[in-house]
Amino acid sequence: MMQEDLTGIAGWAVDVMETLGGFGAFLLIGLENLFPPLPSEIILPLAGFTASVGTLSVVEMILWCTAGSVAGAWALYGVGAALGRERTRRLMGALPLVNVDDIVRTENWFDKHGKWTVFLGRMLPIFRSLISIPAGVTRMKLAGFTLLTLAGSLIWNSILIGAGYVLGENWHLVEDWVGTFSTVVLILILAFLAWWIIHRAVNSKKNTSNDDAGTGSSSTHVSSAATPEEPRER
Repeated sequence: MMQEDLTGIAGWAVDVMETLGGFGAFLLIGLENLFPPLPSEIILPLAGFTASVGTLSVVEMILWCTAGSVAGAWALYGVGAALGRERTRRLMGALPLVNVDDIVRTENWFDKHGKWTVFLGRMLPIFRSLISIPAGVTRMKLAGFTLLTLAGSLIWNSILIGAGYVLGENWHLVEDWVGTFSTVVLILILAFLAWWIIHRAVNSKKNTSNDDAGTGSSSTHVSSAATPEEPRER
């Protein structure tokens, strides 16, 4: 596949990086963080391919892309921080089958395990962008968040850019591999969501049944207590 044959997102991304150099890669990856429909599995290997035929070295391309990852993560962290815990709880609590207690437990879990979640999340499709929002909501220390984002993004970017650099015109093979990985992650997420919805619906039904039963028992008790005792015959 020759460079001039690239079309669509691939052709556009290469044009941006060839025109703006490393700053173009920075912008593309920053946008990819803010708008997940822009696929990193295409942009990052293409960054490596561009480095193999352009003026930037592969190391420079990795550094520019990692800087873009951190900048995009900062923006989404800011969104989460602006929302805050209380507003997030109100928004999430308004959704069907979402219990505020579940949100609080999730926040507590993130407070405890957030460091590893942010680090590993930077190397998982879909989570790469979204993980920055709960970090902002829980006000994770910005220095720690930045360091973990930098480390995770550096690993992910190095692998994909390096593969694109080595494969050259066959960079699209990386897209295929990462696309398969993304599909597996998406299936696991959908399976978890399906389980969670069913679990929540069953629990809600049980709670409703218990409440109805309790209300019925209370009503019977009140009615019996309210009925005056008939006078006994002498």
